[in-house]
Amino acid sequence: MTGKAAVFTKPGVPMEIKDLPIPEVEPGAMLIKVSLANICGSDVHIWEGTFPWGAGDQPRVIGHEMVGRVHKLGPGVSTDSMGQPLQEGDRVVYCYFKPCGQCYVCLHGSPAACPQTLVSLARSCEEHPYFTGAFAEYYYLSPGQMVLKAPDSLSDEVLAPLNCALSQVVFGFHQVGITLGDAVVIQGAGGLGVYATAVARDMGAGTIIVIEQHAERLKLAESFGADHVIDIKELSSSRERISQVRRLTGGRGADVVAEFTGVPQAVPEGITMTRAGGKYLWVGNINVGQTIELDPSRIVLSNRTIVGVGSYDPWAVPAALGFLERTRDRYPYDKIISHKFKLQDINQAFEQAAAGKVTRATIVP
Repeated sequence: MTGKAAVFTKPGVPMEIKDLPIPEVEPGAMLIKVSLANICGSDVHIWEGTFPWGAGDQPRVIGHEMVGRVHKLGPGVSTDSMGQPLQEGDRVVYCYFKPCGQCYVCLHGSPAACPQTLVSLARSCEEHPYFTGAFAEYYYLSPGQMVLKAPDSLSDEVLAPLNCALSQVVFGFHQVGITLGDAVVIQGAGGLGVYATAVARDMGAGTIIVIEQHAERLKLAESFGADHVIDIKELSSSRERISQVRRLTGGRGADVVAEFTGVPQAVPEGITMTRAGGKYLWVGNINVGQTIELDPSRIVLSNRTIVGVGSYDPWAVPAALGFLERTRDRYPYDKIISHKFKLQDINQAFEQAAAGKVTRATIVP
């Protein structure tokens, strides 16, 4: 028995659809039949060659933001991670990574920062368990990975971004902290930025300002609770945008500024938008080797706090799922995925995602 997968070898080379062996499922593991697999910004960076996971010529299956149904349970598996009964055919959401639980970082309570967390994403698709990425018909969930049974009240389109975009935002805002009434600036209104707008509101933000260059994304951010939007095409200079944020926050700047752009030049601007004693959350800039000039005194003299978040602790998945259930009628979650592509059209999908023509593209295996 085989299943189809989009095999990535190296940047600049189109992914090829291949048949891979359906793996035997070991004790404690399960095999997922993928329903939808979204193209995240980090996937685009891999495809472009600006992110370390794209290095080397080893064939592998990339992608991580997905939802699916249990195809086969391994021996000893009868419940999800929260103890709910689980059987084949059930729809599930899950972490796409697994902290080792044994290193210094894990033992000191920071599994999101575990150096071994993402190792499985770089494994060759020519060895067991073959299906270690989202852009395929199947995904192999290893023993110990967080998995939750999904409620019938939420569609695949709503659930698919949960295990990356939404959980990342939930964890990031937990780390930086939002206090009731805070003024929050969100840099970037892609998938993460749109979710961040809704989560910030749910956490008690008083004023939410979203900055973006694509008009359709700004409109979507408004439907998710943004009080003010700043169009980069209209306020083209950093000085203009900083002045606008200060005007909208009583002259002091934002209590919390969160970066979801992936653009290094957004960072000095965002820090300057942060009030004295405020907090800057840094999420989007994951590309290695990109540098910026930064005046450290802007942080030190103003007692600003900088928090970097590149992953999340597993508890963020049930928290994100609860958030979706609680707010499913409040926000148009179904509009976050703007384009759907068949697995065989994955290269076209990546071209459009890289060009910024979509909010979130999804692959239907």
